[in-house]
Amino acid sequence: MGTITFHGAAQEVTGSCHLLESPAIGRMLLDCGVRQGGDALNRVQDEGFPFEPGSIDAVILSHAHLDHSGLLPTLVHQGFRGPIYCTQATKGLLRILLEDASGLYHRDLEHENLRRERSGRKPLEEEYTEKDVAKVLELCDTSAYRSPRQLGPDAVLTFHDAGHILGSAIVELVLQEKGESRRLVFSGDLGKSDSVLMNDPATLDEADIVMMEGTYGDRNHRSMDNTLEQLEQILHETWERGGNVLIPSFAVGRAQEILYHLGCLYHAGRLDGWQVFLDSPMAIEVTQVYDHWMHILDSSDVRCLTQVGRESLAEFLPTLKLTNSPEESMEINRIKSGAIIIAGSGMCTGGRIRHHFKHRIWREHNTLLFIGFQARGTLGRLLVDGEKKIRLFGDEYLVRARIETLGGFSAHAGQSELLEWAQHFKTGPRMILVHGEAQSLEALSLKLWETHGIRCTVPALGDCISF
Repeated sequence: MGTITFHGAAQEVTGSCHLLESPAIGRMLLDCGVRQGGDALNRVQDEGFPFEPGSIDAVILSHAHLDHSGLLPTLVHQGFRGPIYCTQATKGLLRILLEDASGLYHRDLEHENLRRERSGRKPLEEEYTEKDVAKVLELCDTSAYRSPRQLGPDAVLTFHDAGHILGSAIVELVLQEKGESRRLVFSGDLGKSDSVLMNDPATLDEADIVMMEGTYGDRNHRSMDNTLEQLEQILHETWERGGNVLIPSFAVGRAQEILYHLGCLYHAGRLDGWQVFLDSPMAIEVTQVYDHWMHILDSSDVRCLTQVGRESLAEFLPTLKLTNSPEESMEINRIKSGAIIIAGSGMCTGGRIRHHFKHRIWREHNTLLFIGFQARGTLGRLLVDGEKKIRLFGDEYLVRARIETLGGFSAHAGQSELLEWAQHFKTGPRMILVHGEAQSLEALSLKLWETHGIRCTVPALGDCISF
């Protein structure tokens, strides 16, 4: 009936991009994401499409994170003009993420071309423009969860809540050809069952082919109770040392989750005297989008906000200061102790967190606290792996700060949750594992066979399978 070619997130965690080809839908992409790692310029300039963008009929976008959406402006710049199907909340977040990424990319491009001009080298051409970002948003065609929609006469698309971030979706695509029906399910990124604000991922029981993520296919997360105990202990010990806490955080999802938990500690009288700074203009704007979509988030967690008379995440934590401007961000550096600083980027590949590292990572009384996945090749991964010296802004810094990781805050399902989600399919579908490093996917494949008798395919980059 058709083929799937894997152009990203195949035995790697980022760069989700899968090409579906079928008479029922033509040529359609599942996601169009950028690979993370390196600076903003390299992430865009080094990417290319192994297909003609103008030949793509449509894109189905699972969620707004850049490793799933970040190459959409480049796709448009090179000729794509079809619809981009996504949920309503995803479109709201997509504008923020793509505009921020565009600003970083064009700033770096300008600096690089100035260096090239000085040395007599040919300047780089821009891979996309701000108008391309606007065009991406114009092409977005949104649907609510659990609302089937026809994509022409032979295809039906339904989004289901993936529980990963606001608007994240499991994609269900039913295709008809010559009287035969085929049902494809793409998990996107599946959330943890106990993530605050997020609903549990929806479960489906019918499919002919399932593409499932396996970011944490080789391990489980700590329980949330243990994670929160660890968080409170780390904060208290750092408070007693007279230090500060630096939290690299993704602007979408992790920032809102940590604000919620800090708010809970505050209202329980267990936050000591910490000042909390959300030092990310993008995370501040995203938090406002979360406030707008409270009605689709987990109702029990939302009730915790309203019970203390708060209707927004920022108001839930009275000691929180939102620092939008660079001047406000730099003022934080005057604080010698007692500051929790939440800043991007989540993998430390850019953003204000690197400036805070410059002032604090070499001081042993401070703590660097990771609350999200760190991909290979990122500064965050180097620090988690124990690197003792790093380079920032052309200078070398010793890493003396305490390094801690809170695995329970991951936005991704752990191994046991992936196994549980997969076993709901009663029709014996073909299982394809994507979005995970090779060892994670192989471990998950073995576990699915041992526990549920499910055989899996683990495609490599560029592989093509028929369905």
